[in-house]
Amino acid sequence: MFKNHSAILFFILFSTCIQAAHTMNITRNNHAEIGEPVGPYTHSVTFDNQIHTSGLTAFGTDAIDKNIAFQTKEIFKQLKILLKKENSGLNRLIKVTLFVSDFSEMESLRATLFDLYGEHIPASSLVKVDALFSQDLKIEIEAIIALA
Repeated sequence: MFKNHSAILFFILFSTCIQAAHTMNITRNNHAEIGEPVGPYTHSVTFDNQIHTSGLTAFGTDAIDKNIAFQTKEIFKQLKILLKKENSGLNRLIKVTLFVSDFSEMESLRATLFDLYGEHIPASSLVKVDALFSQDLKIEIEAIIALA
């Protein structure tokens, strides 16, 4: 009977330590250089040697009323700033999710992305949405990046 209780106690303590270790590895990051969040979110979260970004847009920049290629380049400027602060880079992109409100500029978007990715093309999802939170926005991008 004592052995069974010891095994159960060990399992509970081991599980608690594993959960605590994972919780301690979560860091929430905001970067003043890309603007303060305007809602209940952080720019990025680091966890288990990965960075997960919130959706980045051209909101609050000169690109807000420009074409999708220009907005995408602005978003990647923000992403580069965020990655520099985290000691990583675009060559470490794992996955991007693109939310696009209008497919009429897809050729321009694809050309821009090939240019920005270079030889480091990530896994990608493209989602057509009815609208983003501002009518001037054409694209929002989320990313998962490996830490260097």
